[in-house]
Amino acid sequence: MQTILGANGVIGKGLAKELITYTSDIRLVSRNPRAVNPNDQLMVADLTNAEQVDRAVAGSDVVYLTVGLEYKIKVWQKQWPVIMRNVIDSCKKNGAKLVFFDNVYMYDRDFLGNMTEDIPVRPTSKKGEVRAQIERMLKDEIKAGQLKALIARSADFIGPANNFLVEVVYKNFAKGKKANWFSKTDKIHNFTNTIDAARGTAKLGNAPDAYGEVWHLPTSDARLTGKEWIGLFAKEMNVEPKFSVLPDWMLGLIGLFVPIMNELKEMTYQYDRDYFFNSSKFNKRFGYKPISPEDGVKALVKELKG
Repeated sequence: MQTILGANGVIGKGLAKELITYTSDIRLVSRNPRAVNPNDQLMVADLTNAEQVDRAVAGSDVVYLTVGLEYKIKVWQKQWPVIMRNVIDSCKKNGAKLVFFDNVYMYDRDFLGNMTEDIPVRPTSKKGEVRAQIERMLKDEIKAGQLKALIARSADFIGPANNFLVEVVYKNFAKGKKANWFSKTDKIHNFTNTIDAARGTAKLGNAPDAYGEVWHLPTSDARLTGKEWIGLFAKEMNVEPKFSVLPDWMLGLIGLFVPIMNELKEMTYQYDRDYFFNSSKFNKRFGYKPISPEDGVKALVKELKG
């Protein structure tokens, strides 16, 4: 049995599709689980409840933690440590291996130009502090030999979900507006395709030698700038590549009316410098070629247009 905790998100759904390659026993767990494959086992659970997590994990060989909490720092501070503790304890109790789907918020901002699995952890945002805290919890258990686990880490997404490229580039163009970008458009910023992320997570979870390590999920090594990403969307949508840059101070002002902008403000450092997510370790180990930006944008626009 392979179990996905937080199965309703774009990664959980994609992962469920990929796991069919490895097993026909798949359990999808969330507050409102929906089947992806014909024989999926569905289970309702609140991951902040230890007893419900135990029931969800029982009988599992591999557990994938792919939950996406509401993008609010107070929610993260309250719920993430509880969820991680519940999942760790339950996996230890049930003898299950754990795959944690993580992001890059805990990384030292001075090393974003070439992010490898070995760069320093030095969070400089409140959300980054939470991610560093739960990463430490997991790594301490691995180091102590108490848990067989790995971290599958992703950069920002390109895919059919509520993410940066969809919200401020695709949707703006679709409405006849200019695209938006944060800070600077001449800086490199690569994105992990959600298909690659799901496929890579499935591969890692089913590779015995991958456990005990941090892995960057497969991400194209094309070094596109913000302006070039905007150009790809404009070309595919047959619109002019017009854009405006939102300075940091403006996010605070907009945040008075659009609360999510207040949450994003502390993360804009990811756009004022080169941001290159290096997945060469994964690509070499699995002989994998990530989806190119051109192919990713083409598929995404086609899917979003329906």
